Amino acid sequence: MKKRQKAKKKFNLLNEYRQSWKYVKESKRFIYFILGIFLLFAVVGFTFPLPQDFYDRLINYLKQLLEQTKGMSQFELIKFIIFNNVKSTFFGIFFGVILGIFPLVSALANGYVLGFVSLLSVNSAGVTSLWKIFPHGIFELPAIFISLGLGLKMGTFIFKKEKLKTFESYLINSVRAFLLIVIPLLVIAGIIEGTLIALTG
Repeated sequence: MKKRQKAKKKFNLLNEYRQSWKYVKESKRFIYFILGIFLLFAVVGFTFPLPQDFYDRLINYLKQLLEQTKGMSQFELIKFIIFNNVKSTFFGIFFGVILGIFPLVSALANGYVLGFVSLLSVNSAGVTSLWKIFPHGIFELPAIFISLGLGLKMGTFIFKKEKLKTFESYLINSVRAFLLIVIPLLVIAGIIEGTLIALTG
């Protein structure tokens, strides 16, 4: 009984939160690398036109996404956005175990889509329309970069001498960061984005 009470006393949420940020800072090289890939392909998506077949597919995907959210209330929109973002960032971290391939592909794809959507927005409403995208990404994008960066780092355990020990350490720290940093950022982002869509829709 005393052991259980001691175990409970040892858990400190503030300390766990600090440990999460410490691990994120230790992983900054991987996060910056993901950021670089994302920005590079955002520029590519904004600058270079797609082949017609890919263009049509991407437009159809965006239309399907809009159809999914059509008629949703503000609360439903917020819930939908948060759930989808949490799911994609979860995959970004934990599928990174396979040599970090998934986070790299995800950064590339998300960057390209953002660039492409920005181009469509500029073509239809001018350069000033890009400012409307900013509130959507101020919390969401950091959460994505952190999760993909941690996922990329996760995939490097295979190159370490103590593979199992390294994997265990990466996993524990990634779960902590996901729960205490990534999810709260995505909740805030979902509330902002869902509210803006509901108000302007």
